[in-house]
Amino acid sequence: MNIEARLIWRDVRMTRTTWIEKLGREDGNVTVFSVFMILIILMLSGAAVDVMRYESIRVKLQHTMDRAVLAAADLDQEQDPNDVVVDYVTQIGAGDALTGVTVDTGLNYRTVTAEAQTTMDTLFMRLSGVPAMTAPAFSMAEERIAKVEISMVLDISGSMAWDAVASGNQAGQTKLEALQDAADIFIDTVIRPETQGLISLSLVPYSQQVNAGPDLFDEMNIDVEHGYSHCVEFSDAAYRNTEFDSSSYFDQTQHFEWNRSDDLRYTVCPRFTYERITPISQDAAALKAQIAALQPRAGTAIYLGMKWASALLDPTFRGVTSNLVAGGKVDPVFAGRPVDFTDDETLKTVILMTDGQNSSSMRIKNHHYNSSSEKQRWASNNLVRWVQNRGHSTNSYVDWHMNMNRGDNLLEDACDAAKDQGIIIWSIGFEVQDHGAEVMRRCASSDAHFFRVEGVEITEAFHAIARQINNLRLTQ
Repeated sequence: MNIEARLIWRDVRMTRTTWIEKLGREDGNVTVFSVFMILIILMLSGAAVDVMRYESIRVKLQHTMDRAVLAAADLDQEQDPNDVVVDYVTQIGAGDALTGVTVDTGLNYRTVTAEAQTTMDTLFMRLSGVPAMTAPAFSMAEERIAKVEISMVLDISGSMAWDAVASGNQAGQTKLEALQDAADIFIDTVIRPETQGLISLSLVPYSQQVNAGPDLFDEMNIDVEHGYSHCVEFSDAAYRNTEFDSSSYFDQTQHFEWNRSDDLRYTVCPRFTYERITPISQDAAALKAQIAALQPRAGTAIYLGMKWASALLDPTFRGVTSNLVAGGKVDPVFAGRPVDFTDDETLKTVILMTDGQNSSSMRIKNHHYNSSSEKQRWASNNLVRWVQNRGHSTNSYVDWHMNMNRGDNLLEDACDAAKDQGIIIWSIGFEVQDHGAEVMRRCASSDAHFFRVEGVEITEAFHAIARQINNLRLTQ
């Protein structure tokens, strides 16, 4: 081998030796790096486990606190609010975590605030210097009974004398009796000692007409035709607004009976004291006594009940309220009601109930109702019987005043006008047919504000509405 060849071979051997030595050194480095990376991954995985445990504990504690303060803030529950919160937290084994409960109670509200804090020992994060993690929880709930103006509109038409659906109901209970029970529960739920001066309720019984009563009747410009009853005829345009119009002139409803022949209790205009509108009251006992006295009668004019309901919530009625306060007919605490529609602290709402649909009705032709003797005759005799006993045609004495379609349109106008002013409408179809149900559904503020019920379900509907009005909410 020549010198040049030997030199080349030497270089090759030296290069191989250097490469082998270098490879050994790098192999050691890779092993150390791999171990380091595995430790990092284990630490991160362990930390993730600790974080998941922490979040589970925190969410459970927060959820329990939310439920606890909601229950404690409920004005209907009679336990000490602090005890209610403690009980809830203790049940999940976190009684020691509760750090404070604050209860603020006023005339129309209860606010409950609770704080808690629990400590969780870590399993893996302690290796990186974090031996424990603290899970805080804070919750506040408030039930506040704001100022509320309510118009409760109750159907007392003749079909309310029928038996209610028997399932779950008292044997032999009529629809009116079921309604009376439901309305009593509603009144007891919304009118309580702590709501005095805050919640006013106007009662509007209706059948074929609405008995305004002499006090409201005298506040309007009415062409008075007789002294037998106090009902008002509204123009179609009047249903397109919510105003209590004390400046325009209105016709008085004729006083007669035409759709029955047995007695004179079912005149077109209701005339008994217990059938009158009761405006702006907080006297629960008096309201329930009036409802207990109601009797089924005549036809159905839902549109008239709704018109009156919204007028009693309109600020244009405020002058009437002042006069009623001065006359001792309304509690002075309500002298400024109805408040403006823009008052953010006051809820205006209508509860509109029917068991049927708008019915047809008649009025006597003007030339048969233009003298005192004729008015006396129709007030003393059933029109159909009197006419038929003399061999005359009823059609020659009366004109159709209303039919179902026109009544539905007027009701829709009245409901739209109320909703445009921010009035919340709850509607209840009590054992109604599909047509009546659809009309009432459209009137309600939303589908969720409409109840189609049978039997004792009417009580559940009224109670559900009352609870919504009481407005329980989680504020934080």
